[in-house]
Amino acid sequence: MSTTMASKARALTVVGLVTGALGIGILWLSGIEFPVYPPPGIVILLAAALFGLTPLRWSPAVGALLALFVFVGFVVSPTGLSNLTGDAGTSIAIGQAIQVVGVLIAVVAGGVSTWTSYRTPAAPTTTAESTDEEVPA
Repeated sequence: MSTTMASKARALTVVGLVTGALGIGILWLSGIEFPVYPPPGIVILLAAALFGLTPLRWSPAVGALLALFVFVGFVVSPTGLSNLTGDAGTSIAIGQAIQVVGVLIAVVAGGVSTWTSYRTPAAPTTTAESTDEEVPA
């Protein structure tokens, strides 16, 4: 794994977080009522996306954890799955699907980015070639 992989995964984490927030925005515009204005999930995901732009190696992990938090909220919500299946209408199903896909992308990409950024390349190993010369001890 290279730093290029880590930076691509970091970018994908931010894209997933913003996509999840977009999905929540579609839910909101489609008539889903949220307890406060603006919907907390939008604030959480956009804050995580902004934090993901910092150079800290562990910032994608924060994005992944907050995306996981939003996904768990979807799973435990009494209307989450019915929204996804279209029981509340097509626009709500689309918004819910966009949110779920976005946060799942952020969870996976954030984990990959964090893992690759902390992984250090293996030190090159040197082996003494078989020769007639003595190898100093």
